[in-house]
Amino acid sequence: MTQLDGVTKPKTKRSKRFLESRAPKLSEDGKTAMIMKGGNTSQTITQALKDIYSLKKPNAVLYKKKNITRPFEDSTSLEFFSKKTDCSLFLFGSHNKKRPNNLIFGRLFDFHVLDMIELGIEKYVSLSDIKASKCPEGTKPMLIFAGEAFDIDNEHKRLKSLLIDFFRGPNVSAVRLAGLEHVLHFTALDGKIFMRSYRCLLKKSGCRTPRIEMEEIGPSFDLVLRRTHLASDDLYKLAHRQPKALKPKKKKNISHDVFGTKFGRVHMQKQDLTKLQTRKMKGLRKRRGEVVVEEQDGQEPKVAKVES
Repeated sequence: MTQLDGVTKPKTKRSKRFLESRAPKLSEDGKTAMIMKGGNTSQTITQALKDIYSLKKPNAVLYKKKNITRPFEDSTSLEFFSKKTDCSLFLFGSHNKKRPNNLIFGRLFDFHVLDMIELGIEKYVSLSDIKASKCPEGTKPMLIFAGEAFDIDNEHKRLKSLLIDFFRGPNVSAVRLAGLEHVLHFTALDGKIFMRSYRCLLKKSGCRTPRIEMEEIGPSFDLVLRRTHLASDDLYKLAHRQPKALKPKKKKNISHDVFGTKFGRVHMQKQDLTKLQTRKMKGLRKRRGEVVVEEQDGQEPKVAKVES
């Protein structure tokens, strides 16, 4: 590939296909995360990164070598690796005396860091410590957020958005009932964030709707919020902008309620109810030779007999 005036021109068909795959699209591919560890790590951080990689597979890249970098001070190495692997999400693990067992969740926009949130691990239970059958690889999880902080505090709102981006999985048009078997539950309480992973078990209930039981499968985290690096409101709004071709066209006289039910409004001319065809009954049938005289001055209508 050659670069002239800032434009990369491919020399071979293979490089052309590579550039086309990296080019902007109307419907972008699923987001991929890169998971890496810093220069100093602990056994807890190493195992935690492996467990999160297991939840995120196959949309993740795990770096096994150490990367001596500090994302909050210099993020150039993260941006380099994201451009190399085409990843828009990252998870960085490190450990030191000042911030032990440290995890940094982040996302990038146009290969530049958009948001970073630092979380400290206070308690951790790995996947292997919980002896239970696990969900298959690539299962799309259901995400549940509990706690007022996720709706009130600005930092917790961004953390909720970041966690949804990180764990949501690929976009699908439909999901079968048996495929809803993995649940990730996040609870914000007393300044801490509790992350739990469950497996849904569909039991017999004696009726058509199955009875659901929850079984913890791990990993389990007790996290505390540390440093944050949030994008400005203008940049955050720019990152959420959608192409005009993807925006649905507004249809007249059609609306939806909160449950997704579709309502339509039909405009008709004024209807003459006197000519409305009702049910035919013997008692309402006119007799031969009778004429109905319309009521006058509030009196009842009279029936006059006409002799021939």
